[in-house]
Amino acid sequence: MPSLLSNRLAQRVLRPAFTLVEQRLERATNALQADLDALHHEVADLRRQSYGLGLLLDHAGRDGHRMPTATQLDSLVREVTTVTGASGDHARRDLTVAYRTVVALEALGVGRLAGSTSDVCGKLATVPLLAPPNEDVLEIGTQHGLFATALLRMLHRAGVEPRLTIVDRLAGAADGAGTADGEEAADGAKVAVPVTVPVPVLVSVPVREDVVRANLALCGSRSGAQARIERGASGDPEVRAAVSDRRYGVIVLAGDASSVQAVLADLECAEELAAQRAVVVLDGHGDDTRPAVAEALGKHLANGSRLKLVGRVAGTAFLRAD
Repeated sequence: MPSLLSNRLAQRVLRPAFTLVEQRLERATNALQADLDALHHEVADLRRQSYGLGLLLDHAGRDGHRMPTATQLDSLVREVTTVTGASGDHARRDLTVAYRTVVALEALGVGRLAGSTSDVCGKLATVPLLAPPNEDVLEIGTQHGLFATALLRMLHRAGVEPRLTIVDRLAGAADGAGTADGEEAADGAKVAVPVTVPVPVLVSVPVREDVVRANLALCGSRSGAQARIERGASGDPEVRAAVSDRRYGVIVLAGDASSVQAVLADLECAEELAAQRAVVVLDGHGDDTRPAVAEALGKHLANGSRLKLVGRVAGTAFLRAD
């Protein structure tokens, strides 16, 4: 028995239905193709935008990219509020301002601003929120001076006109940076980050006073122009004498972390020169690549220090002076 579809009468009866189905399938196919074409153009536009964004924020000349995730920012907000007591909205606002400051200074500055995005922005936002007792700032270990410049900008935003003193050997050696091994995740682990722009991994900007002063000029105020720079280490008697003319409301310790003794020397300097209620920033605490920092801090605090650990944000420990 012939099938229904092979019957001529059935074919004539069903032809309008088949035609209608074919027309609808053709319209659906055309609509799908149009959507695919539009999606292709959108993806192409996003790739062009991503390339331009990568030129601004990718690894070139840095320790890592400057593309934080929402998870990383949320984690920073929690840490900053825990350490400072500020509200979540206040901490988020200051972290956002810190991020914009970092991007702007790295675009205009000479050299690099060392550290991951989380660590750098966490320091910049936390220091003003801890309300330093005076305007005097001491930074031990400045490299190219970009962090000092960013910190001056953040303190100005908080209504403080800072007076900056820098201690650094300024040895002039070229500096290697920008290792493309990834950025920290919200839990501090390293995650791979695709590099959208092919760039050399190493930069070679000399660590010299003229470079530091060029970057401090980006502060746009007399705080940068009048910064005092003492060449040497915090343990050098002549350097210690030169910077002991005042007590500092903020002390940033980002110097030699190659040995426990070097970190202890910086902590002892901070102990001596910190004003009452001063904020002491210890860079590299909790960083597995710099174990001497945590070990030195533990030893220093165990000896009855007037410095008290307030907490940690990203890879930085914050202390208060009694």
